[in-house]
Amino acid sequence: MAIILPDLPFAKDALVPHISANTLDYHYGKHHNAYVTNLNNLLADTDLASVPLESIITKTVGNSEKAGVFNNAAQVWNHTFYWNSMKANGGGEPNGNIADLINGTFGSFDNFVAEFKKAGATQFGSGWAWLILDNGQLKITKTANADTPIAHGQTPLATVDVWEHAYYLDYQNRRPDYLAVFMEHLINWDFINANLS
Repeated sequence: MAIILPDLPFAKDALVPHISANTLDYHYGKHHNAYVTNLNNLLADTDLASVPLESIITKTVGNSEKAGVFNNAAQVWNHTFYWNSMKANGGGEPNGNIADLINGTFGSFDNFVAEFKKAGATQFGSGWAWLILDNGQLKITKTANADTPIAHGQTPLATVDVWEHAYYLDYQNRRPDYLAVFMEHLINWDFINANLS
């Protein structure tokens, strides 16, 4: 079964003015699509060709001979998760179960926001900042390049992409501004609460 490029969960202009349709044309239409194409080419005529995406990731993590497969598979998964981590008119303070968990873990929503933005801002080079469950504990973490929490037995709840292609057309080198906008206007608390359950 071929890996497919999933539809965006919103229209390409739905996140304007925070993320432009131009950025989505490149980020989704070029970068995400290229990972899908590359992965299908790498999987052709192999024993992984009919394996679900998450299983491809867990079967190839740490295998240097399968690094290309892992990197492209994880990037397909990470990007799909990132699109769902955002929505038009998102952001602001959470409700539901995640609100209680954040307050219990970080002491306040403001502390959580500061820690999440710090994780994204301090990820050296390319990568991701994540809100995860790790052995039932709410945590903020970051991964480099294509690495992903599902490769390490953790449960992702939300992510923000801090590869430059995610924000450079709109924010240039101002990654902290992009992270602030993500938290204030884009993060999808409904998706996070759904992942909790």
